[in-house]
Amino acid sequence: MSPVIHPTAIVDAGAELGEGVSIGPYSIVGPNVKLGDHCELISHAVVTGNTTMGSGNRVFSFSSIGQIPQDLKFHGEPSEVIIGDNNQIRENVTINAGTEGGGMVTRIGSNNMLMAYTHVAHDCILGNNIVLANCATLAGHVEVDDQAIIGGLSAIQQFVRIGKLAMIGGMSGVTKDVAPYCLLAGGYRASLSGLNIVGLKRKGFNATQVSRLKEVYRILLQEGGKRDERLAEAELLLEDGDDVAREIIDFVRTAKRGLMTHGRDSE
Repeated sequence: MSPVIHPTAIVDAGAELGEGVSIGPYSIVGPNVKLGDHCELISHAVVTGNTTMGSGNRVFSFSSIGQIPQDLKFHGEPSEVIIGDNNQIRENVTINAGTEGGGMVTRIGSNNMLMAYTHVAHDCILGNNIVLANCATLAGHVEVDDQAIIGGLSAIQQFVRIGKLAMIGGMSGVTKDVAPYCLLAGGYRASLSGLNIVGLKRKGFNATQVSRLKEVYRILLQEGGKRDERLAEAELLLEDGDDVAREIIDFVRTAKRGLMTHGRDSE
């Protein structure tokens, strides 16, 4: 199937368009853009810069993908935006290219939902099956792991990591790393309020796994004391093949910005 391009759209001759691509009214596609099969720009969308998108992505009206980063250190380096497959990029979303200081790429995986007015800044790395609710904002160099949910009007500070299947409540200011499977209560300078139990059940985690996670959470993210001692205590709980609890332990061990913890802003 040949691409379908609306007469009012502007598509540079250098752009690479896959089979079945649809470019809606008043959309703009730049010369170094690659759109995979069956991508759709609904209308008034801009995809520019060195942007590569996989197949089946839908970009809604007034979104802007691949523009230069909002970083005063940027000096025109040929950085990229790389996006996987089957993402829903809703109205007024902005996704900026990477920078020399961050690996030169902003990367988004597959099957993500970026709701209206969300912002993904330079050098962010997003996994798969993530939801960014309306007006969620990721500053530069943020990492979001698979299946995480970030509530509306939340702001994630630069270099923060959001772990797998973590859930961030709406209107949260997140200044430190959020461990996998945890629930962050909404509000300015929010704190953890436990595990994301609903999310765990929906993903098929059994009672033994949830119980083990609760214990690891208590030791690492709720109790006080030195981090190394708490990590050693958590390690003693692990059994062979206990990959789920291991994810939290490894995340805590490698945290660089500190950790959001239970009922307090930082450890």
